[in-house]
This record gives sequence, structure tokens and C-alpha cells, in this order.
Amino acid sequence: MSIAVRPVGDDVSYAGAARRLGMLLAEARVELVYGGGRVGLMGTLADATLAAGGRVVGIIPEHLHDAEVGHTGLSELIVVASMHERKRRMFERADAFAVLPGGLGTLDETLEIITWKQLGLHDKPIVLINLGGYWNPLLRLVDHAIEHRFARSAVGQLFGTVGGVEELLPALGAAPAPAVAPHGERV
Repeated sequence: MSIAVRPVGDDVSYAGAARRLGMLLAEARVELVYGGGRVGLMGTLADATLAAGGRVVGIIPEHLHDAEVGHTGLSELIVVASMHERKRRMFERADAFAVLPGGLGTLDETLEIITWKQLGLHDKPIVLINLGGYWNPLLRLVDHAIEHRFARSAVGQLFGTVGGVEELLPALGAAPAPAVAPHGERV
């Protein structure tokens, strides 16, 4: 199993959660697929996963790698041409998606992967790790869109939420397996 995680930020409690998540992923032999950076929570998560003996794949656009933020100590580092290719490659490598607190890049990637699921482009599990209620404003916005009929009520079923990193792997384990198309490819 592999999982894409997109964390950013510098809150001490978030860094502790990222370190704990890295340890949990390594212990469960879940490969981490992430944005390839060595800074912020992304770097913290990658370092913790590696330190616990886990496998970490980073996928980073060339312009960020060249700005010297690429993590050179990973199990595998893939340098791509653009942010669009990064998101596509992360999507292809991951079996599920977990979202720690983050900023605009995290929001962009999260909403895109949820939208792809809504459009039927995949049915991989998506879980928001809602540390300290961080994602509550996003959850309220989704409810607001549903209330005003810009989204169907089923949109809220496209992703799950957990309160902490300890709940992530059990939530993913309880998620239905992605469907397989008749010709054997994943949906």
C-alpha cells in the first residue's frame, strides 16, 4: 500500500503529529508518497518515516528542486517538469490520500483529488486529519455549498475525517477497496 500525504505548516503540535504519523506509516509498512520537499511538515514527515525504517517517495517539480528544497535523502526522488505533473504522479503512485493541516497548496491538492473522485476519475480513500479542528472551516464550506445547492449532499461522502493521526490507518483499513474496471485497471 502507498499513501500520498500533503502536510505544510510550522505549529509545534502539527510537527509532533507529522512525526508520529511517519512512525505509524513505517511500522505499518505503508509507503509515503509526498511532495518531495525537505522543509516544513513535509520534511518532518519524510524524516520521521525514514528514521522509523519506512519507504518515502518524493515527487517534486524541477523549479522547486532547483531552489534547493528537494529532499535528497529519500528512498526515491522523482523530479518532474511541473506542478500538474507532480499531482498526477502522486495520484498514480498513491492508493489513498491523507491530508494534514496545510496552506493553499494543500487546499489545491485536496480539493482537486476530491473533485476527481466526484467526477468518477478514482475511488481511492481520502481522509482529512482534522487536528484540533483545523479543517472545520473547510467542512463548513462544503456544508454551505450543499445548503445552497451548489453541491449534492453526497459530496460529504467523498472523503472522511479523523481527529488525529492514530485514527488514520484504521480509517483507511475500514474504507471500501477501490473498484476495479472490467479490464483489470483501477477506476
